[in-house]
Amino acid sequence: MGLGNGCQDGVNTRPLFLVIYATVIAGIVFSSLYVFSAVYSSSNSVSDSSSSWFSSPSYEFTNSDSTLIKDQRSNVSQPSTVPSPDFRSTNVHIKGERPIWEAPDTKGMPLPETFHLSKELVQGRAKDNIIIVTFGNYAFMDFILSWVKHLTDLGLSNLLVGAMDTKLLEALYWKGIPVFDMGSHMSTVDVGWGSPTFHKMGREKVILIDSILPYGVELLMCDTDMVWLKNPLPYLAHYPEADILTSSDQVVPTVVDDRLDKWNEVTGALNIGIFHWRPTEASKKLAKEWREMLLADDKIWDQTGFNELVHKKYGPSVDEDSGLVYAYDGNLKLGVLPASIFCSGHTYFVQAMYQQFRLEPYAVHTTFQYAGTEGKRHRLREAMVFYDPPEYFDAPGGYLSFKPSIPKNLILEGEHNLDTHFTLINYQLKQIRTALAIASLLNRTLIMPPLWCRLDRLWFGHPGVLQGSVTRQPFICPLDHVFEVNVMLKELPEEEFGPGISFREYSFLENPLLPKQVKESWLDVRLCKQENEDCRPSNDTVLPGVLKFPKGSNEDTFKAIFSTFKDVKVIQFSTMQDAFPGFSDKKREERFRNRVKRYVGIWCCVENATPGHIYYDMYWDEKPDWKPHPPQTPEEDRPPL
Repeated sequence: MGLGNGCQDGVNTRPLFLVIYATVIAGIVFSSLYVFSAVYSSSNSVSDSSSSWFSSPSYEFTNSDSTLIKDQRSNVSQPSTVPSPDFRSTNVHIKGERPIWEAPDTKGMPLPETFHLSKELVQGRAKDNIIIVTFGNYAFMDFILSWVKHLTDLGLSNLLVGAMDTKLLEALYWKGIPVFDMGSHMSTVDVGWGSPTFHKMGREKVILIDSILPYGVELLMCDTDMVWLKNPLPYLAHYPEADILTSSDQVVPTVVDDRLDKWNEVTGALNIGIFHWRPTEASKKLAKEWREMLLADDKIWDQTGFNELVHKKYGPSVDEDSGLVYAYDGNLKLGVLPASIFCSGHTYFVQAMYQQFRLEPYAVHTTFQYAGTEGKRHRLREAMVFYDPPEYFDAPGGYLSFKPSIPKNLILEGEHNLDTHFTLINYQLKQIRTALAIASLLNRTLIMPPLWCRLDRLWFGHPGVLQGSVTRQPFICPLDHVFEVNVMLKELPEEEFGPGISFREYSFLENPLLPKQVKESWLDVRLCKQENEDCRPSNDTVLPGVLKFPKGSNEDTFKAIFSTFKDVKVIQFSTMQDAFPGFSDKKREERFRNRVKRYVGIWCCVENATPGHIYYDMYWDEKPDWKPHPPQTPEEDRPPL
């Protein structure tokens, strides 16, 4: 019996059969189309995987999970998978909404009112009645892309980004990121921490919170200089009675598991870079008063105002088990997120508290750093949790790296004090100074080495590390503990400071985003003593990918030999000890010195001393009487010449 006849018989005899047969046939057809579509889509995703980060919003990174592997060289752990540049595998979306990272199919920008913040917009993007929000201006575009990318990697699409300028609004819209206009009409440049415009941004945050809570959704409010490493929503759901859950600047652990920090032991300020609000009457009352406070006095920092209001009444505990505390007006229920897993820049990058307690971090906020926005970006790059475009990983001219040679006694022996700390740092500075000179000479980008420290750096006097913290000594410290990262990236006049010197973070060569053409183009340079018979300038490799090169060679020798290897992506020196004596051209040497002298900053701070900071000196070895001590006179209180 043919299929058509079967259907006809069903019509003539039992009408119910027609419904059954039609359903089966439709199911077969639909399944076939689905399989074909999946296969076709898969093949397309492979063929288009070379899409540019900036030219197309259809880029994809391998989904990262919450599993962590320990970096043996560092006191920070890296996610076990780091994305590769194509976003399509993370096109998560809310039903009925265009997937995030999928470019709009319109030819021009929609009308301005399309981007107004509204109850419909927020509730439409919310999932399980939760919305995750950040905001910023165009200067933080790359931070915002990383923020969104981490969330979509975690399968979260219930997010919105507030744009404080039109340039950011348009850029995010064309990348398929849910964005709304905050109506701030702000500058597109970095405003700098503590500036009047910075404080204006803080007030905008409070206005935003006060505007969203009446929409009846839970709000997870975030600064753009933080990233999510694990889905926080299940954790937040464990505390349904909390009106507000907030991060803090606590640096001494109050718990060693994933419970909330003990509110009565938290001495650090509550930090409003990561906090979760439920739309309760108590939280809405606080948001309104907070807003009124800041609008009445533009000198009040938003975080200071929040702490002041919350601590009007602080205690008792809500109950014996939850860790919540009655705060503000005595009715608001507040919880302090554990600093070990909702990490500050100190608990993550310095203490690595989560590692020591065998916990998985949910987030890292780039606080406790010393080089502005550039320092924040560099820290995230060191931890390999910042998403850079492909060209960052394949710089023109290639890269220069070296194996730092540090005697064991400088790291491990003796007390951890000013003398041993500066002896260790100075030993490394001398090698880095040589590497910077060779990188400048060969026009290559220097990959900085991991930097070992014995003492922590803060803004105030301390005994070396914070008492009660779990900082291990020695530790690999962030680059901004010693170097002025923002100055290193600044464009300085070449006639006074010589050519600029590009650099990368110490973990650069370990980053899975590093392309194959860079990984496989490598030259090892083994320095040898010139007096040795088999040590002479030559561009002949002794083994595939291995070159012997005399110590102390001049710049002409460097140029003659390494011009042969100009197409090699990575040149790695076995050491920088006595590798290069300096530029023979006095003007170039002077300009180079002018530049790199400004690259180093201060250590802070000696207890009970004013001033208590000590300047690092890139040329410490040329001053026989150099000692690590604070400036003794106002004339001494300046960077070394």
